[in-house]
Amino acid sequence: MRSIFLVLIAALAFLAYNSVFIVQQTQQALVLQFGDPKRQITEPGLQWKIPFVQNVVFLDNRILDLDSPAQEVIASGQKRLIVDAFARYRITDPLKFFQRVVSVERASSRLAPILNSAVRRVLGNSTFEAIVRDNRPNLMRLITDQVNRSTQSGESDFGVTFIDVRIRRADLPEANSQAIYRRMQTERQQEAAELRAQGHESAQRVRARSDRDVTVLLANADRESQQTRGEGDATRNAIFADAYGSDAEFFTFYRSMQAYENGLQSGDTQMILSPSSDFFRYFGNPTGAASGASGAPIRSE
Repeated sequence: MRSIFLVLIAALAFLAYNSVFIVQQTQQALVLQFGDPKRQITEPGLQWKIPFVQNVVFLDNRILDLDSPAQEVIASGQKRLIVDAFARYRITDPLKFFQRVVSVERASSRLAPILNSAVRRVLGNSTFEAIVRDNRPNLMRLITDQVNRSTQSGESDFGVTFIDVRIRRADLPEANSQAIYRRMQTERQQEAAELRAQGHESAQRVRARSDRDVTVLLANADRESQQTRGEGDATRNAIFADAYGSDAEFFTFYRSMQAYENGLQSGDTQMILSPSSDFFRYFGNPTGAASGASGAPIRSE
């Protein structure tokens, strides 16, 4: 009896183990009976099922990502763009989701073409500037609305709701980008050459004006210096005239001493003069009177 009791307890424990399951907060579940859905569970907690008859399929309750490969889109104006977009969605109806696609992996393969079609349709009616710069948030909302309409009607009702669609990148193709880059480079080079030419012209103009100003300043300075020099010479001559008028003999003596100092310095200059010349009159007589003496010429170096 004890053995039978233990066997019964083990059997009951086994049945209880196969009858109980836990739904986590990040999950939702479907209870299937021989593959036929019987019950859907969206609240977390401890749940029951019929052992060996029913089984449980768990589905994610969190926000899921749907990546789409980069594709080429022709915007209005026949401009080609490489668009890389992705979407985020949530499973809102586990039963429909299981009936249509069964798993998240199969859902990605079914939803990706719908996302790509909506991206091409919306961006194909938009301008290049609106996609790249001006109106991208509004375009992403339009794509989200179109994807939701496509996945929530008729046979395409997958039991999901798209939260948003994001355009990760929208660029020109590589060949177009290189052509635009070369064109921009050429335009910048032309602009730089024009600016350099304008700068050279301005520099020549400034340099010419400066040369003219320098010439005028030098001419004015030379004129003023000549006037100042003339005035100085006139003042000097007036002083000499006054000095000569005051004491002619002393003035003559002073001028002769200056002549001796300037003319008899050491150097390469040679003079051959007669001692009786007027230049040496103060050598023979302190008063400068002519002595009348004659003699041999004096050589001075």
